Amino acid sequence: MTTETAIKNPLLIGDGLPPFAEIEPSLVEPALKQLLLELNQELTDLETTVIPTWEKLVEPVERLGERLAWSWGIVNHLMGVKNSPELRAAHETMQPGVIEFYNRLGQSQPLYQAYKALRDSAEWETLEPAQKRIITAAIRSAEHSGVGLAGEAKERFNQIQLELGELGTQFSNHVLDATKAFRLKLTHLDEVVGLPPSLLSLAAQTARADGEETANPETGPWHISLDFPSFGPFLQHSQRRDLREQVYRAYISRAASGELDNREIIEKILKLRQEEAQLLGFKTYAELSLDGKMATDVDAVEKLLEELRQVSFPAAVKEMEELQAFASDHGQQEPLEHWDIGYWAERQREAKFAFNDEELRPYFSLPRVLEGLFGLASRLFGVTITEVKSGIPVWHPDVQYFQIKDESGAEIAGFYLDAYSRPAEKRGGAWMDDCLGRAKFKVGTDFKTRLPVAYLICNQTPPIDGKPSLMTFGEVETLFHEFGHGLQHMLTQVDYPSAAGINNVEWDAVELPSQFMENWCYDQATLFGMARHYETGEILPEHYYEKLLAARTYRSGSAMLRQLYFSLVDLELHHRYQPGGPEKINDIRDQIAKITTVLPPLPEDAFLCSFGHIFAGGYAAGYYSYKWAEVLSADAFAAFEEVGLDNEAEVQKIGRRFRDTVLALGGSHPPMEVFKSFRGREPETTPLLRHSGLVSSGH
Repeated sequence: MTTETAIKNPLLIGDGLPPFAEIEPSLVEPALKQLLLELNQELTDLETTVIPTWEKLVEPVERLGERLAWSWGIVNHLMGVKNSPELRAAHETMQPGVIEFYNRLGQSQPLYQAYKALRDSAEWETLEPAQKRIITAAIRSAEHSGVGLAGEAKERFNQIQLELGELGTQFSNHVLDATKAFRLKLTHLDEVVGLPPSLLSLAAQTARADGEETANPETGPWHISLDFPSFGPFLQHSQRRDLREQVYRAYISRAASGELDNREIIEKILKLRQEEAQLLGFKTYAELSLDGKMATDVDAVEKLLEELRQVSFPAAVKEMEELQAFASDHGQQEPLEHWDIGYWAERQREAKFAFNDEELRPYFSLPRVLEGLFGLASRLFGVTITEVKSGIPVWHPDVQYFQIKDESGAEIAGFYLDAYSRPAEKRGGAWMDDCLGRAKFKVGTDFKTRLPVAYLICNQTPPIDGKPSLMTFGEVETLFHEFGHGLQHMLTQVDYPSAAGINNVEWDAVELPSQFMENWCYDQATLFGMARHYETGEILPEHYYEKLLAARTYRSGSAMLRQLYFSLVDLELHHRYQPGGPEKINDIRDQIAKITTVLPPLPEDAFLCSFGHIFAGGYAAGYYSYKWAEVLSADAFAAFEEVGLDNEAEVQKIGRRFRDTVLALGGSHPPMEVFKSFRGREPETTPLLRHSGLVSSGH
């Protein structure tokens, strides 16, 4: 490839915002082939000349990682938001080369020895805490990458990495395809009885996208999909029990049959992870996973989960009895089944609190919610957020771009927001990813700071029939959650890329800022700052706020128990389960279900086949992190409650302290130290149980 064509390939620019308009799947292969060739050569040169100092070792290694992360990061990002057969093929072709390079970098003996030499050198004493943590993490990461292996063991380890990479991608694609493949086609009015207008509009829009040109909300046809904005409300509102059952069964058996069956993939993944852990000298994959986390070991995690289970199990049993009684009183003679829970829980909530999710939607239009969210960020952290309407390349016309300025008016960060569900090309769920990380570089004699940029991805109901995107309160919480991750990425003050933002933050502490932000959705000033009717501008009536507060802890025992169920199944599969042994995955799931579910899963329940968090994301033996971090985030929010949420001066003071510790320090200090510098003590579980309504507030 000549240099001239190389320059034309936008995936090789290597810095700045990606020029999305110019990036085509056909460019992925040539760009990555050339990049990997160059990086492998640079790595060879570095290995032969490496000197164990910060400048001659850490900085060049960071540069290597950064270049690949920029180009490959764009490809991975597009796999999530603009998936296509062409992009999949290119990703599949290049993924092995990328994994091989990371293996080579992670297993480089010369670099590993140089890191250890740097740790033992005189320079060590002159380094900042962030630098020391980066070096310590690099040594641990090399050990986890198999740097200590040789010969056959090393070859096998590398083979495992390649296979796991491939299996994770397959797993993810199967879930996307299985979700996309299902349609419940409704043509008669009696099939849509109970469905709210927002769902009828979405279902008609889906039908139009499927080729039913005349579909409309009033007369149909309506297509229900397994994409959450469609599936969730359908189970909550459809009065047709038979159709709810059909949709529920389809949802829990996604990616569990035919060509898209993930069961064998799961067995392979667990087997390979187990083997990988043992090659590295750990008994189980869970022990390997926890080696770099805040929780010290499996026992510590199980102790916390058990403490929460003891409180939430009896609460969930009681909630189920009440729901059963409620359903019986309202005409359902049969015992409750899984497809009844969402429906009756929503009816019971309407009866108890006299409102439903749908009534609130008109008060939460995306533009207003963003206004409220940005107002809160300004109050707490002293930042100003404004949309940049032109000149920023995006991957879809709906994507927005915002910049963040600090008190002095200097630009400090930016982020993309891709808010709406697009089931044909975008995977479900919500996430934050980094586009650019903060870093300080020497350019000639000057220093230049690269500002962080985040991707915030949600999957809420798109604008339909000329209305803005009207959000459920749950979608508002999700947006606040992802924005919290974004804040930690964007408000970091660390100039070393490996410890800036969420980098080098222990995985079980990484959900702290995101879950912390969710609490503000229930803060009166914040809520009234954004809840206005999209047509009339009327503020959300006060009685709704009271009801939202009351409803916050509605069925919270069941909600907590569900998270504990997922966390314990995840731990068990990665700690005690023997793949290929007499026990099957579903046996494990059933044993744990006995102590963590009130209604046992159906025999054909295959939720593990779509559990992307642990089989295609970073949560393997780490799903418990949500609960671990929730303890931290509830306790952090309690600092504001203690001074009084209406005490503006104090709230701002604590907000700045949160910004200067939790958000600014990123991965530069251990998370327990960061937490203590904010809170003045170690975390306690009481605030979480209090927020969940599982323990009285003591007043």
